[in-house]
Amino acid sequence: MTVPAPPADTDRREAIDAVAGALVPAASRVTRLLLRRAPQRISRSDAGVLSALNGGPRRITELADLEGHAQPTMTLLVKRLEERGWVARRRDPADGRGVLVSLTEAGHAALEDVRAAYRTVLRDHLVALSDDEIAALLTATHALETLLDALQQGDTTE
Repeated sequence: MTVPAPPADTDRREAIDAVAGALVPAASRVTRLLLRRAPQRISRSDAGVLSALNGGPRRITELADLEGHAQPTMTLLVKRLEERGWVARRRDPADGRGVLVSLTEAGHAALEDVRAAYRTVLRDHLVALSDDEIAALLTATHALETLLDALQQGDTTE
């Protein structure tokens, strides 16, 4: 597999439109397939909340916004995670009315278990790809990180 030459202006616009239309559905399918194939004891919603908390404590409203849930739904998710010992709640020192949710050591371990399961499933399938395909995925991964950085700029919730 060879890397195509940079597209002309019209081709570039078409390529951008193609990526804009295909990227999110493809990423969503990858996530669903990994969750289905990786042995784990955690739901997709639970994994999303744990991942969102990996960067530090967050308010429930912030988690709800990040994960695309209504605030009452997020409250129930957090309660379930707290019952499992994966998160802890405490009053926000900056605003005593608010509650901050943070990962516990057990929550960090559960998140790492999920990530290790993903990596195992991915590695098992990546070994079947050619060196050129692996190189293309590595390039795409770097480009995706750049895109994520651009999307996060100015987003105070991430």
